[in-house]
Amino acid sequence: MLSTRCVSTRPRIFAVRSSPSLLLRPFSPFFSPSSSLSLGPLPSPIRKMATKSFKLLCLENPLLDIQGAGDHAMLEKYGLKLNDTLLAEPHQMGLYDDLIQNRNAKLIPGGAAQNTARGAQYMLPPDSVWYIGCVGDDEYAKILREKCKEEGLHVEYRVDPTTPTGKCGVIITDHHRTMCTHLAAANEYKLEHLLEPRIWSMVEATSVGFYVGGYHLTVCPPAAMALAKHAAETNKIFMLSLSAGFIPQFFKEPLAEILPYCDFVFGNENEAKTWAESQGRPSDISMQECAKLMAKLPKVNTKRPRVVIVTQGTDPTIVAVAEAGKEEVELKEYSVPVIDKNLINDTNGAGDAFAGGFCAGVVQGDPLEVCIKKGQWLARLSLQELGPAYPRPKQTYKA
Repeated sequence: MLSTRCVSTRPRIFAVRSSPSLLLRPFSPFFSPSSSLSLGPLPSPIRKMATKSFKLLCLENPLLDIQGAGDHAMLEKYGLKLNDTLLAEPHQMGLYDDLIQNRNAKLIPGGAAQNTARGAQYMLPPDSVWYIGCVGDDEYAKILREKCKEEGLHVEYRVDPTTPTGKCGVIITDHHRTMCTHLAAANEYKLEHLLEPRIWSMVEATSVGFYVGGYHLTVCPPAAMALAKHAAETNKIFMLSLSAGFIPQFFKEPLAEILPYCDFVFGNENEAKTWAESQGRPSDISMQECAKLMAKLPKVNTKRPRVVIVTQGTDPTIVAVAEAGKEEVELKEYSVPVIDKNLINDTNGAGDAFAGGFCAGVVQGDPLEVCIKKGQWLARLSLQELGPAYPRPKQTYKA
């Protein structure tokens, strides 16, 4: 069984984006959940079960975003206030059907990493990206599959028949967004699904790498670690988003365990600062020092550097690159192209879009600067859409 403490002093690159009690047990990607014996590499007949080979796999917690125009009466009906962002309570469960039936709601596949997967696929050739997470056995899951299929994203959801599909109701009132989320099945992903022979054969066939949203560290850290270890063993790329400030604040152990496997780390200024403070650094630490600190963490796969990307809204994006054998961490800053405020429709999901564009660049083997520009380009498109969406007909990136 592989040790999760196998680390090296190879450099790491850490990226941060601007813009929301787990018990861990050792395991191997080839370790049966019901057995104490290592199964070893899967036999070749099982490997051949995979019908498609993708470039990138994304893992996190899928939601169906249900966005509709509302008013103050609707907010009052469900006990909500303007710009609330909260988890749904029992008296608010009727909101989702209300939005669909009475508010001409727009239905969008959501959840941060699913937004990123959709964004990467938007920029890449067909059948480049696939996504896994957990949904229920209901109409909402059917809609999620249909919407992802429309966007060319292949999904392999784990289905929990006892729990409804996760949803995020978004009430749009003028320029305000009030969000009420029912996580439900999104919280029920299990390692056993990832280790199913058909699914794991698809993992093995994924040629470039993996992207995991930090929210998944609240659900199933062993699944994220299985992908991280496989990436290190096969020299594939492993990318992680910090996702929210509470991840480094309250889920320090699973984050600390997975960071040594990360080739790219994404976060915004709040997430980067919260992580640095969790390491005992002062609250006035600069974003540059935050990025450098994370980039210099020990690293398992010494064949790749670590890149840390910190986004700061309209302020320059900070990138720290740590390479093995070099004492100094290379710092770079990339200005963010200005967008007319009148063109901004919704900032929800812009950070996910940035990561999606960046991942598309990684998949295509682009230089770091081009990956940044692709991320900024896709984020700019997303800002002009309603919710975490991308324009149709599809636009093509031009340098």
